[in-house]
Amino acid sequence: MARRAARTILPRESSLDPALSLHRLPAHLQARLRPLLHPPAPASRVLEPGRVHLGDARALLPRVAPNSVSLGFWSPPYFVGKDYEAYLSYEGWERLLETVVGLHFPLIRPGGFLVVNIADILCFKDPSMPRISASAVDRRRSSVTREDILGEMARHPGTDRHQLARRLGCSEQTVDRRLNGNNIRGGKYDVQTRVKIVGGLIERWGLSAGFYPYDRRVWVKDPAWENSRWTSLSYKALDEFEYLYFLWKPGITSVRRSRLAPEEWREWGARGVWTIPSVRSNDDHESKFPVELALRVIRLLTDPGDVVLDCFLGSGTTAVAAVRAGRRFLGIELRKESVALAKRRIAAARD
Repeated sequence: MARRAARTILPRESSLDPALSLHRLPAHLQARLRPLLHPPAPASRVLEPGRVHLGDARALLPRVAPNSVSLGFWSPPYFVGKDYEAYLSYEGWERLLETVVGLHFPLIRPGGFLVVNIADILCFKDPSMPRISASAVDRRRSSVTREDILGEMARHPGTDRHQLARRLGCSEQTVDRRLNGNNIRGGKYDVQTRVKIVGGLIERWGLSAGFYPYDRRVWVKDPAWENSRWTSLSYKALDEFEYLYFLWKPGITSVRRSRLAPEEWREWGARGVWTIPSVRSNDDHESKFPVELALRVIRLLTDPGDVVLDCFLGSGTTAVAAVRAGRRFLGIELRKESVALAKRRIAAARD
C-alpha cells in the first residue's frame, strides 16, 4: 500500500510568531518593530482578559500583555459637555486621546487594528470668532428689514433705537439685529462656536504612535429631531453620523471573508457606510452605542478566541459584543458606576 504523505498543519496566521513576518516589512519598520515583538513583561501584574478593570486607561494600559490584543475598539469622550468628561479641558482632552492611542501600539499584535469610533466634527467655543448672530430670515416674526430702518433713520436723523422701534412697530431687539446682526438679549456677548475636524487629529496621533491609517467607515444613525439640542438656525447640519477610523499596526493581516456570511459581506463587510439604529434609551448611561456597531467591527477583524480591548468601556457594549461573537474581552473603565453597569450587562450576555 502506498504511504500517504504526512500533512503539515500550520497554525492560523494570526497566531504565527510575528517575527516570522518581520523580514517582509520595510527596513525602517523592521528596526522600529523588532524591539516591540518580544518586549519585557509589564512591571505590574498583567491585566487579565475576561474582566472589567476599574481605573484610568493611561495607568492601566501599560499593564496589558504586549502583542496580545487583536483589536482595540473604543469610543472616547467627545468633549461635548457630558458629565463624565466635565473634568477635562480641551487641551486635556487632546492629551488624553493622544496618550491612549500611543499606549495601544505595544499591545496590538502585528497586523492587528485599533478602531476609534468618534464624531468627526465637534463644536468648540472660540473667542476669536466674530460675535454675530445668524439671520434666520424665514423665521423672522417681524417683516421690518434693515432697509426700512435705514430709511427711517434718514428721514428722522438722531432717532434712537427706542424711537425707531415705536415708529416701525417692532421691538428694540429687532432694530439692533437688523442693523448690527446682534442679539441685545445676550447673543452678542456669547462666545461663538466653530467646528473641529477630528479626523486629522486621529491620523496624526496614530502615525506618531506607529500605526498607519487603514480604512474609514461611516456609521449612519437615526435622524435627529429638529428641536434637539444639537440643531441650530444656521446652515450647520444635524449630526446624524459618526466615523470609524481603522489604524493598522504593521504586520501580516489575516483577511477572511469567511468570518461573515456571503450576504453580510455584500451588505456591510465590504461597504463603507453602515446604517445602524441608535440606542433608543440612554437612561442608565449618557453615551451608549449599539451592540451591532461593535459586533460588526469585531466579527470583521478578529477570529474566535481573539482578545478585544476597550479602554473606555462605559456601559460595556464592546464587551457584550465580544461575548456574543465568541471573543475574549478586556475592559477598562474610569467610573465605578459604569463598571457596575458593564458587569451586569456582560453577565446577562453570558447567560
